Amino acid sequence: MEVGLVVLLRTAWIAGTLPILIALVPSSRLSWFRDLLLGFAKRGKLLQSSSKKFTVPQCFFCHFYVLAVVWTTFLLVTTWTYAYRTAPLVSEPFIYSSIPSYLTGGSLIFSWLNSRSTPMRQRYMVWRSVFLLLLMEVQVSRRLIETIYVFNYSPTARMHIFGYLTGLFFYTAAPLSLCCNFAPELYEFVTNRVAEFIVKGKSQMPAIEFDWWEFMNPLMKLGWRQWIGATIFFWGWIHQRRCHAILGLLRDQTEQVDEYVIPHGDWFESVSSPHYLAEIVIYAGLLVASGGADLTIWLLFGFVVVNLAFAAVETHRWYLRKFDNYPSNRFAIIPFLY
Repeated sequence: MEVGLVVLLRTAWIAGTLPILIALVPSSRLSWFRDLLLGFAKRGKLLQSSSKKFTVPQCFFCHFYVLAVVWTTFLLVTTWTYAYRTAPLVSEPFIYSSIPSYLTGGSLIFSWLNSRSTPMRQRYMVWRSVFLLLLMEVQVSRRLIETIYVFNYSPTARMHIFGYLTGLFFYTAAPLSLCCNFAPELYEFVTNRVAEFIVKGKSQMPAIEFDWWEFMNPLMKLGWRQWIGATIFFWGWIHQRRCHAILGLLRDQTEQVDEYVIPHGDWFESVSSPHYLAEIVIYAGLLVASGGADLTIWLLFGFVVVNLAFAAVETHRWYLRKFDNYPSNRFAIIPFLY
């Protein structure tokens, strides 16, 4: 099952990345393919068509982040509990906590003996996944808040149904890619605990007690790569929040919902799509925090880069066509390069 899930995710990321790479090749023979892909990817101001066929309102972006928050939260809670119960990073067993006890119904001695049989390298892998999912939770939670309170989507703004389905796929597969290497063990752990809870009943489970330090302490024991990755992540996270605030403010200030102005401030002074650049930085931080040894996360990062680069190039061309006075020193997504 593990191999099947990992292979499936890697295949999906490759299948999603290759068509975009082909479309990015500057060849006139591929212009038809590029136009076809652009038709699927366009949304909002880039989708200037009177036809609503195969499109959905752009405000459906909210669906992506509702799904992402629910799914990432579920993976984070179950992975964190699994790590706590089976992969301690201290020499002595953790103090028995009622929340994992509530989920497991097992004894402390039994849990500790099981954890002793888990190799230390595997324990660190599990806790790294907890760390990555925690960062992902921070990202998708902020994006959900922004979608509701910051962005003022035009009532006429649409996006292609293919792009909508791609977004749903991404926010299902991306969090799962951060913990897929031990998904079978996690699945078995959760199903066993749920089955045990059903058999024993709530009345036989221990009383709830919670110690935050016992849950947080193993994260403090992770290596320098995780903290460098987190620093890169929050660097991109902060700039994306600023750029989204700039875009949201511009939409609030325009008198007409379909009116557009040139954004200024923060990374907008260097590139046309700084929020995309910040997204790449965010996922680069996740890649560094993962230790860089997981091919699945590399492929996830590759998909993010080529997908956003493709969208940024088209956005840059739209700005150049729309505004005669558009700043000539701005690049599409990577300052001084692309």
